[in-house]
Amino acid sequence: MNYGHILEARNLVKRFGDFEAVKGIDVAIDRGESFGFLGPNGAGKTSTMRMISAVSQPTDGTIEIFGLDPRIDGPEIRRRLGVVPQEDSLELELSVKNNLLMYGRYFDLPRSVIRERTTELLEFTQLTERANDKVDNLSGGMKRRLTIARGLMNRPEILILDEPTTGLDPQARHLLWDRLYRLKREGVTLIITTHYMDEAEQLCDRLVIMDQGKIVAEGAPRALIERYSTREVVELRFATDDHEQYVNQITKFADRIEVLPDRILLYVNDGDDALRDVHAAGINPASALVRRSSLEDVFLHLTGRSLTD
Repeated sequence: MNYGHILEARNLVKRFGDFEAVKGIDVAIDRGESFGFLGPNGAGKTSTMRMISAVSQPTDGTIEIFGLDPRIDGPEIRRRLGVVPQEDSLELELSVKNNLLMYGRYFDLPRSVIRERTTELLEFTQLTERANDKVDNLSGGMKRRLTIARGLMNRPEILILDEPTTGLDPQARHLLWDRLYRLKREGVTLIITTHYMDEAEQLCDRLVIMDQGKIVAEGAPRALIERYSTREVVELRFATDDHEQYVNQITKFADRIEVLPDRILLYVNDGDDALRDVHAAGINPASALVRRSSLEDVFLHLTGRSLTD
């Protein structure tokens, strides 16, 4: 089944009793690629990631990682994976350095190798100066970097990151992005789930968008924007909550419009031209914004704007 892909899944299914969380998806990831899984809550991302991590067996379908079958070669696959979970599970009472030293022992590495890699990883994640500090005293961004350092202790060929920057401030997010770029340049394959669309655009060579257990779109971020959206979006806000009165007048100025509780979105090729047409028609919004289409526009178009639990 594997044609040079580091990971390939065909018709992957995961059921829990009568509930089908993943409904026959196909995924192929190349070595050295940064690949993303996007989707609302309940889309099947977590179940998919657990199968990809070789900790949960598929109900049906096939999956190969490094050309190996997780049903047979689970321990060998996991030895070559690094996993960064959504929640930091660090030993808060231990020092930063001792967290890494202790974690290295799980891989049955020689103590000298563990010490050497600990020094390298502290430098890589810019935690050398905090090596002797208790983890409990670190900021959220530092804890996240330490969790990534821990996931790299075995020098994995694939690093799986579940919501790597959730809850971090912009500075901490960008520092983590830089670390992940460096890993990719070194040939590490990255598999990422994220709720941040800008993060997916920045980090992912390709991605899939999942909804209700299925893949509804796949491709490079820019290609998805070109396929499912327009070049620009005009956001119009009015002084009244009754936007329906403007819909018929505005529709002719856009390829597609979307009426939201607080604004109307016009999907157009040229936002400035569309906005001039709106004003020329005697329509005067309280405010207007012209912006480029983003991956978030694609995501919401394909998965909907209603909240899911």
